[in-house]
Amino acid sequence: MATTRSAGLVLGLGIGGFIDGILLHQLLGWHHMLSGWYPHDERVNMIGDGAFHALCLVLVIMGIALLSRTGPHAPRELAGWMIAGWGVFNLVEGVIDHEILGVHHVRSGPYQLAYDLSFLAFGAILVVVGYLMARVAPRRVTARG
Repeated sequence: MATTRSAGLVLGLGIGGFIDGILLHQLLGWHHMLSGWYPHDERVNMIGDGAFHALCLVLVIMGIALLSRTGPHAPRELAGWMIAGWGVFNLVEGVIDHEILGVHHVRSGPYQLAYDLSFLAFGAILVVVGYLMARVAPRRVTARG
């Protein structure tokens, strides 16, 4: 049987990716998935963003499938694990894509390291807040809620 923790973390990973893709890629236009490698190739960047969003969708579907197997759960616990999952997304994506591979940066330019470090710090805060929120949630939940 899946746990609320696993369902929430997977949902948070997918939703965190969607927030990143929608806010930073599309609305603010700060970067695209592959803009560090292909800064002037709009088609490649659009395909990269599309593949990224498809992966986020798969994660959300997996999280929903896991959630359907958890049985009753405390909404606060689920929300906490989802927030923690969003933070894990930021940390993993920030370290691997921004710092190790250089696929893109949060916002390229004179302050790109500050933006990248802020993204990582925000991810760490989300993990801590989500974890604490999930841990203080009621432990036993009946079928009625």
